[in-house]
Amino acid sequence: MNKPNPFENIRVALSHTTHPGNIGAAARAMKTMGLRHLYLINPRHFPDPQANAMAAGADDVLQNAVVCGSIDEALQGVAYTVAMTARLRDISIAVKTPREAMPIVVQEASQHPVALLFGTEMSGLTNEEMGKAQLGVNIQTNPDFSSLNIAASVQVVAYELSVAAHSYELVTAEVQPAAHERVEGLYAHLEKALFEMGFFTTQNPTRLMQRLRRLYSRARLEDEEINILRGILTVATAYNARLKQRYMEEHPHDKGNS
Repeated sequence: MNKPNPFENIRVALSHTTHPGNIGAAARAMKTMGLRHLYLINPRHFPDPQANAMAAGADDVLQNAVVCGSIDEALQGVAYTVAMTARLRDISIAVKTPREAMPIVVQEASQHPVALLFGTEMSGLTNEEMGKAQLGVNIQTNPDFSSLNIAASVQVVAYELSVAAHSYELVTAEVQPAAHERVEGLYAHLEKALFEMGFFTTQNPTRLMQRLRRLYSRARLEDEEINILRGILTVATAYNARLKQRYMEEHPHDKGNS
């Protein structure tokens, strides 16, 4: 039995890229290692002649690039997202080197869509964008000169992917994780439910949701599990609403919260 080509399931997503030349150079870096699915999240300039010039033969990657209006659009259908980060503090997910992470990516991509997420040239990925990922990757550089061009980062990661792909052994996963949009739907439902039930009154909502994202990210939720959790949330919020309504009926002059 032939092993599937994991590269067909890997998309490179560049978020809010400022310089079109970086998009072209990233496309070239991808093609040299066999990657061809490029997603662009709100690029400042694209299409652009400078991107075509820097692609230097990878014009097909640019022509087939998918331009998205949001990160959630770019990650639609993805079951595993890897975020590139230069920050090692305040990261709520595990962070590995490219050499450690790419064998994991290859295994994931052999079974479902995977995204490699790169941030802007100046500030990288936002905390919100990092929160969409299940794994972080940090490219170790000279601490005295750590600035790394996006295209160079793509090249490093693509090379490590190529090395990992040549030696991987297919391992069929017992868990089939839900797609990105299904998990995001759970997070939105959970945040709304916690707010309605008054849980955020003594908590930091943003910080708490980051923690909950990390918890559920480790669990790699399946579709059926998401349905169960959302069912619980629906019943809990409905019950909470009934309790509030009963309290107001019994205490009509109490204008405070129950």
